[in-house]
Amino acid sequence: MDANAIITLLREGLFLVLLLSAAPMLASLVVGLTISMFQAVTQLQEQTLSYVPKIVGVLITIAILGPWMITQTVRFAQTLFDSIALTQ
Repeated sequence: MDANAIITLLREGLFLVLLLSAAPMLASLVVGLTISMFQAVTQLQEQTLSYVPKIVGVLITIAILGPWMITQTVRFAQTLFDSIALTQ
């Protein structure tokens, strides 16, 4: 396996990590921003109030997008294993 193939696989892997983590991070951002605005309006300054809604939001996002995430991960793994098999 030459250096260009390794760099391509590494780039695709890093892009996949960014792509798969974007939706849960965005959900956490939206829920956190909503809770922060609610706290600012009500002047309720409890720091632990945002943890449970964020966790629930991330879990719902992963439950909805889970099959797509698994499909993308399996596709990348197949590409990786095929490229390893071709070099031997």
